[in-house]
Amino acid sequence: MHLSHIAIWTSDLERSKHFYETWFGGRANTKYHNQQTGFTSYFLSFSTGARLEIMQRPDITSLNSSDGEQLGLAHMAFSVGNADDVDTLTERFRAAGVVIASEPRTTGDGYYESVVLDPDGNRVEITT
Repeated sequence: MHLSHIAIWTSDLERSKHFYETWFGGRANTKYHNQQTGFTSYFLSFSTGARLEIMQRPDITSLNSSDGEQLGLAHMAFSVGNADDVDTLTERFRAAGVVIASEPRTTGDGYYESVVLDPDGNRVEITT
């Protein structure tokens, strides 16, 4: 298992992309855009293999939005292997009483993931 990526919400996606490319040598993938929700994102890869997801959505413009999302850290993601591994670990969390915030599913940008909440309510993605 390894930490897959850290994600942050930003008020200006292109400005954030430029910052992480210029100052930290990140290499951005092609911009993802969900037409239905207005969600846009880039994954920036770094020489060590670490990745940063920068995200923007029209309704997240301050430190608090209607669905609890806010500017800044959005989630961390652990890559656990394949879809069966995601399902198995999700069920282990459920059996232990950990809050499942999102059931296993394939996301619009191609990840198979579930989301659990850590003891402080932080979102932790379990991904392939």
